[in-house]
Amino acid sequence: MKEERHIETLKEVLDEIETALKDVRGLVSHQRRLAFSLSLGVVNLIELYFHKLSIIKEGAKINHKWLKRKKETLLEHLQQQITSPIDSVENINKIIDIAIKIEEKRDDLAYGVPSSEKIIQEKINLFFELKGVVGWKI
Repeated sequence: MKEERHIETLKEVLDEIETALKDVRGLVSHQRRLAFSLSLGVVNLIELYFHKLSIIKEGAKINHKWLKRKKETLLEHLQQQITSPIDSVENINKIIDIAIKIEEKRDDLAYGVPSSEKIIQEKINLFFELKGVVGWKI
């Protein structure tokens, strides 16, 4: 996917976050949309970061489900998407650790019973932390 498409997608994710944060009904009323949006945002931030570093292979695509696997397996999958050694990618461990935390319990948030404002806010905060680590500004 081209960088412009990642940016477009990330703007949509940020729009959903902003809408949820402003809603007087609270974050729980946006729980499912946020679960999907944050998951989508994570993979797009990582792919955009790889674009920024000029290491992503043409046609490469990161699957959010990889973030549920063992870290070693996840790194192997990511390695197949880039042209440089994965361990040479700046901040890769921090990026992966944050991404895993965001994806953690994604399905519970997306398909399960209502969660808490605190848990949802933590996921949003992690997303913004990841956004900072990869250096994406809007």
